Amino acid sequence: MKIVINGAPYEVSATTLAGLLQERGIAGRVATAVNEEFVPAGLRASHPLRDGDRVEILAPMQGG
Repeated sequence: MKIVINGAPYEVSATTLAGLLQERGIAGRVATAVNEEFVPAGLRASHPLRDGDRVEILAPMQGG
């Protein structure tokens, strides 16, 4: 399936948001949104992905 992750197109086999994070090797604390809707960590395993979805994955940053 084709989706957009942080503005870049990707072909993925994952069918859920949690599966996508695992497929892309993303671990740790991140914030996620699908089609501009925030998806809490506890709902990622059950949140389905569909062809054409737009996924945003953000990691917290520290700095001054």
